[in-house]
Amino acid sequence: MHLQTETERLKLRPLNSQDSEFILKLVNTQGWLKYIGDRNIVTIEDADRYIQNIIDNPSCYYHVFENKNTGDKMGIVTFIYRNTQEFPDIGFAMLPEFENHGFATEACQHYLSLIENNLGLKKIIALVLPENKKSIRLIEKMGLRYEQSTTENNQTLQVFSKNIL
Repeated sequence: MHLQTETERLKLRPLNSQDSEFILKLVNTQGWLKYIGDRNIVTIEDADRYIQNIIDNPSCYYHVFENKNTGDKMGIVTFIYRNTQEFPDIGFAMLPEFENHGFATEACQHYLSLIENNLGLKKIIALVLPENKKSIRLIEKMGLRYEQSTTENNQTLQVFSKNIL
């Protein structure tokens, strides 16, 4: 679901090749490294390849959210159809300097409402490490509820879900 859309304070748009510096910074934040994992992206060229892999993957949608007033790139909302899961997964990440102002909540809730109203899905999930309490709070604000634990890549993850239809 590639789209451009807006909320009261944000613009959401598909990730593109002009986002390399932003992605390089985001994937090397402490939160990303701790809760999502090291993607070994240390140069702009690495970021370019990472972005191109996402763009080329028809099961993977990344949207950058930006401040409408300043144009600052603040974070991403992701929507991924994983081979290991029956239902698609919504996710998010944000630069730490923009946290605690409700931007991620605004972006994710808006994006989830578009998914619910346009894709005809039965269910959506979110996968999260149990110790990632901030993300769990946002996931629960979006109306997803804990369903079960699962193991992927030798990590225990909590699966939160929301029935749509």
